[in-house]
Amino acid sequence: MQHLISEARELLRHHPIERRVRAKLGADTIVDSTRAMLLWEPRRVCPSYAVPAEDIEGELAAAPATNGHVDGVLHPGIPFAVHTAEGEPVTVGDRAGAGFRLADEDLAGYVALDFEAFDWLEEDEQIFGHPRDPFHRVDVVRSSRAVQVEVDGEVVAETTSSRMLFETQLPTRFYWPREDVRAELRPSESRSYCPYKGRASYWSLEAGGRLLEDVGWTYEEPLPDAVKIAGLVAFWDEQVDVFVDGERRGRPGGAISAALKDEFGV
Repeated sequence: MQHLISEARELLRHHPIERRVRAKLGADTIVDSTRAMLLWEPRRVCPSYAVPAEDIEGELAAAPATNGHVDGVLHPGIPFAVHTAEGEPVTVGDRAGAGFRLADEDLAGYVALDFEAFDWLEEDEQIFGHPRDPFHRVDVVRSSRAVQVEVDGEVVAETTSSRMLFETQLPTRFYWPREDVRAELRPSESRSYCPYKGRASYWSLEAGGRLLEDVGWTYEEPLPDAVKIAGLVAFWDEQVDVFVDGERRGRPGGAISAALKDEFGV
């Protein structure tokens, strides 16, 4: 399955959604569409909205191309201006390059839109981060297995009360009760938002004779799909050693982990 998913990621993909989609600039509605599609440009992890040009308020003017080349998977930190499909950038409202008119027969008349350029609503609910992928799933299960985290041989967390979070195309993550974290957690100013789990705050800690910045995170008030991890702590397996029932797990690899390393420096 991972092989099939990886192959599909190289393609231009789209999927219709039965929801009214609106984009706003302040009090002005720039887009109002009941014919929106989710669009994945080749190698893009997260979808964007694409709507018929006639559902966009105002004239679409040609914008200068700012396309840059990026190798590998395009994670959410790669700006919309980097395109891997054929087409031309257009100005939407007063946002130069916030639209991309696709040169694809199946998407004739559609314009992909930069999520970061506007405030978005699906029906009457505001959407944050990026559009939600209907093929993306989050499962959280309780586990009594012995799970341990080490940094350079020093144990920083140990529990038999973890939550295992399984998320489509992403590495399995273990979430610890804070009382089972031995190392002192230092709050960080870093924040991120996941459309499936909610807003995360980050932790740094000192272990193995070095400071690991933003190595852990917590969802204090997660979204409904992830309520079981509220207040728990997870760590980047890419930076620490995780042992389950005494057996060391390999550090995550592959295209998605490489993209995470790119975006977060893990």
